[in-house]
Amino acid sequence: MDTIINRTILQAIIKKMLPNKVIILLGARRVGKTFLLNQLMEHYIKEPVLKINGEDYASIEIFKTRTVENYKRLLGKNKILIIDEAQKIPDIGLSLKLMVDTIEGIKIVATGSSVFDLHSKLGEPLTGRKFTFYLYPLALSECAQFENMTEIKSKLDERLIYGNYPELLQYSGNDEKKDYLNELVGSYLLKDILAFEGIRNSSKLIDLLRLIAFQIGSEVSLEELATQLMISRNTVEKYLDLLSKVFVIYKLNGFSRNLRNEITKTGKWYFFDNGIRNSLIANFNPLNLRNDAGELWENYILSERIKFQHYSKLTSNNYFWRTYQQQEIDWIEDRGGKLYAYEMKWNKAKLKKTPSEWIAAYPDSEYQVITPDNYLDWILNPD
Repeated sequence: MDTIINRTILQAIIKKMLPNKVIILLGARRVGKTFLLNQLMEHYIKEPVLKINGEDYASIEIFKTRTVENYKRLLGKNKILIIDEAQKIPDIGLSLKLMVDTIEGIKIVATGSSVFDLHSKLGEPLTGRKFTFYLYPLALSECAQFENMTEIKSKLDERLIYGNYPELLQYSGNDEKKDYLNELVGSYLLKDILAFEGIRNSSKLIDLLRLIAFQIGSEVSLEELATQLMISRNTVEKYLDLLSKVFVIYKLNGFSRNLRNEITKTGKWYFFDNGIRNSLIANFNPLNLRNDAGELWENYILSERIKFQHYSKLTSNNYFWRTYQQQEIDWIEDRGGKLYAYEMKWNKAKLKKTPSEWIAAYPDSEYQVITPDNYLDWILNPD
């Protein structure tokens, strides 16, 4: 399927392409960063653009000589510099700082597939000189470019199983999708961690991800994970941090403001993409043959909400809420001075009322149950 997708953040990036500024584009491998760069180059087709791949050894050698004269020779007449996989170039932040400080009118875009590789290297040197964007697997707002609402609804079950990586669009068969996701997990998922953190054996990382995959929507104990993996708690904490920085998983902390019995010490972990999660546990069975449909729904809809928040610039602090009396809410948004509580329910027959302790503690908050009937409003339309 040859589907051309205009990624949502393309126009936002173009607006921030200002002279002597750097655009940082972060996202997991294979989510479409390179394709987005090509779209960006098409927009500037009448302007001279230099594109460099940071994984190319010659590019690394060029940047070793950190002088204004060297970089001016590199750029020539080009006023736009695009560096794909910029994290592979040593001290790239210092090099880019020198460029934007000394070469008048230069516009730079640098991409990376992990936070700890690129953002940390660019953050301090480029303070006040950069704009950061995140690219995720396809959001439903992007799928709406080539699917109507009926088609989107009809593909919900498929997306709960296979996720939303862009390249899946070219595969019509489920076996092809499985093969793609398995290859993605096997060859790309942990590439940056293994390359940059000196972790020689990925087996513990994969085992950790599998344990997380079976605990979607549940609080995770680092001590229990450490015991099961036979590694230290500190190592588990380090691995989880690294996995979040390569955009495989993300953490949701507990919310507390008023009650002593609100749980805040443990966290929940979710995957940015359902297909990755299902590949890790080797289960691509259809929903009617699974006992984790509720977990798949929760993981999927929360990842879509994160995309929606980022792309629509909806600033929010996100949490879950639970008390020691087992009252809980899946998703809390603290934004604009107000609390919004959301419960994710795949089975509409099991809808539940607002927890009484929540109402008593936060009477001015709003509460909504998100189901397959109303989820499109929640992840497609601004509040």
